[in-house]
Formats: sequence, structure tokens, C-alpha cells
Amino acid sequence: MATEDEWHEARTRFVEHETGRGRGGNGDRAGSVSVHAQPDLGPLAAEFVGLSLDLFSVPPETGVVGVLERVVRRAAAIVPSAAMVSVTLRESDGTFHTPVETDPLATRADGIQYDTGEGPCVEATASSSSGFTASTDLAHDDRYPRFGPRVVDLGLTAVCSTGMFPGGDPPRLGALNYYFRDPAGLADVDQDAMLILASYAAVALHAARGVEAEKLRSAQLTEALQSRDVIGQAKGILMERRGADADQAFDILRRASQDLNIKIRDIARTIASRRAEL
Repeated sequence: MATEDEWHEARTRFVEHETGRGRGGNGDRAGSVSVHAQPDLGPLAAEFVGLSLDLFSVPPETGVVGVLERVVRRAAAIVPSAAMVSVTLRESDGTFHTPVETDPLATRADGIQYDTGEGPCVEATASSSSGFTASTDLAHDDRYPRFGPRVVDLGLTAVCSTGMFPGGDPPRLGALNYYFRDPAGLADVDQDAMLILASYAAVALHAARGVEAEKLRSAQLTEALQSRDVIGQAKGILMERRGADADQAFDILRRASQDLNIKIRDIARTIASRRAEL
């Protein structure tokens, strides 16, 4: 799994390649790709090159939410007929939540899917689905007798969802959801483009989660080392003042922790910081 430094280095290399800023920064090196330098680039290709630049320029500290905010903006650009776009994330316990959307109403509509267990996003995240699920008539869709009418009451008549990853065997990480006020807008969508975008989103999401996990592990290791050091200091003070050996000194800390219901490291930190008063 990539560390934060590796993710940053990869992102930098990619951005330099795409914008032609590498090797002297003149933008003319062989093999460079620039969106602005290729007027014949098709609109769909330009959109995905732009998405790549977006995702690789996201600072690691922005985390998962920062990546997904870029994704929904690109999704809205790829499907302009959609009234709103949202991201569904599937947790390891099978529950769903919506971390980002282009309109708060989409979060309400997503919540109805989660509550009823019905809807395209629920289906699109299942490993048995094709990765693309849609409904052009939510008011009369027999598949969604509880979800459909409630969403129509919100003014939304059609919806489609693409799973992340499409075509994968395990349950997907989540789905991109597109809501329409006019079902005619759904007739013109490019399913291939939407599935490709979902794949991009899944890769970016996986990388962002890896960076966050690495940062958490690093913070936990730092805390563990700091706790060990301060406990060692407290043991040394008790050994000196009480004439105890290492095991006896730690037992004093352990019993004090139990009696006072305070973590050993906090007691140790107090002893170490108030050594002169003991």
C-alpha cells in the first residue's frame, strides 16, 4: 500500500508529465501530454485527462472527501442533464452513507435508498450487478415500490447509478448516483463514460484510503513510542525514590491506574512532569 510520500511523488510525476513541465519546465519534451496543447482532443478524452490531473493534484491531506468532491464535479460535467450527483460509500459491515453530493437533496434521496434497501445505488454496489442500474420512471417502477414514490415526492423522476468497481467480483466500494428531474435526460447518457468514471473514482478512493491508513498507523506508532518513553521515565523515578526494581515500579503504576481509573501513560506523564515535587 502506497505511503503518503510515494503517493505525493507519483502525483508530482504525473502532473509534470501531463502538463509538460518536466525536464527544464519548457513544456516541449518528447512524449508530454497537455490538454491545452491538443485542440483535436475529443470532449470525452479531455474530460478524463482533466479528471486525471484533478485527482493527481489533490493534496494527500485532503483525504477521501477531497478526492470524492473532485469526482462528483467531473461526474456532473460528464452528465450535464443530471439535476444532481452524489457518491454512495459502502462500509465493510454493508451499511451505506453519502459523503459528498452536488445538492443536499441528493443526500435525502440516497437516504431513502438506504432506508428501504431499494434503488439503483443499492443494486449497483452488489457483486452480481453489471455495474450500471437505472430507472426512467420511478413513480411506476415495480422494482422500487417503496423507494420510487418517495423520491418522486422530492421532484426527482429518474435515477441511475454506476458501481465502483464495475465488473468486480467482491462488493463494490460504493456507487456514483445521478438524479434527473426529467427522465428524458437519462436517455442521452453515455453508460461507458459513466462506468469509466466510476473506475477512476474507485482507484482514487482506494489510493486516498491507503494514504489515510498510513497516516493513522504512523500517528499510532508515534503515540506508542511516546507512551513507552514516558512510562520508562516514570519507572526510573519510582525505582530511584522507592528503591523498587523495574517490575515493582511498573506494578505501582498499574495499581494506581486501576485505583484512579486513569491510563498508565497519563499517570506516568504526571510523575515525569512533576518529578521535583515527589
